[in-house]
Amino acid sequence: MRIAVTGATGLIGSALGRSLKADGHELVRFVRREPAGPGEARWDPARGYVDPAGLAGCEAVVHLAGAGVGDHRWTAAYKREIRDSRVKGTAAIASAVAAMDEPPATLVCGSAVGYYGDTGDRAVDEDSPAGEGFLPEVCVQWEAAAAPARDAGVRTVFARTGLVVAAEGGAWGKLFPIFKAGIGGRLGNGRQYWSYISMHDEIAALRHIIDTPALAGPVNLTAPEPLTNREVTAAMGRVLHRPTVFAVPAPVMRVVLGEFAQDVLGSQRARPARLLESGFVFRYPGIEESIRAALEA
Repeated sequence: MRIAVTGATGLIGSALGRSLKADGHELVRFVRREPAGPGEARWDPARGYVDPAGLAGCEAVVHLAGAGVGDHRWTAAYKREIRDSRVKGTAAIASAVAAMDEPPATLVCGSAVGYYGDTGDRAVDEDSPAGEGFLPEVCVQWEAAAAPARDAGVRTVFARTGLVVAAEGGAWGKLFPIFKAGIGGRLGNGRQYWSYISMHDEIAALRHIIDTPALAGPVNLTAPEPLTNREVTAAMGRVLHRPTVFAVPAPVMRVVLGEFAQDVLGSQRARPARLLESGFVFRYPGIEESIRAALEA
């Protein structure tokens, strides 16, 4: 297939690109700079511009671009960047797809389990409502921005991804060096649930979505059973053979992270109901095997 990808240089996008190319698919990476060759196409999400030639002939578009939620302190300006990078980018891609005479059959839009907000001990799936707070509000607007493509009859899927267990980037990429140094520990009281997924299963799930016409709307990309931060911390210690006696108190996290701390300390117990119902099989369903797979990648 010919598949277009935004956010192709990010943690998930680059891994997806390698997987698709390894299996012989043609990849079109959308970039904000001048394209370097036929495998790239230009887009400017802030201006709503997408080069239609990059979309021509594509069977699927995977839209993963967006400013990193944990990359900077949440100032008013950066919160605006988080929202705009997702909403404007999605609106640009969806409108460009909808305007085509022969649009791609599938649009997979990145989203996040942050949609559900703080769920405490309550398990949620794709039928659960949006939560309250900044990130749920962003997710709702983010997904709504894809309406032009959906209204044009394009199968539109929202891949609500959890915490990806990867050593080379993302939240887990920041955790590994701390735990390897023997100074890792629980965050806050450690009772908050983390909905995680191995990088291998994240990429396999995205490809499963592309290949499964019955899937549409929200799909949680998380391991079958979320675990508490305390359980994840213990697993990191066992796999890395390091102590996990240190803990970061909630007040300290609020000082260091500001408003973002409430989401780090929040609990999201999301389950992948639709992914499992569609026949997807996890290769690394457990946390220890997910951690080991990340270290061996």
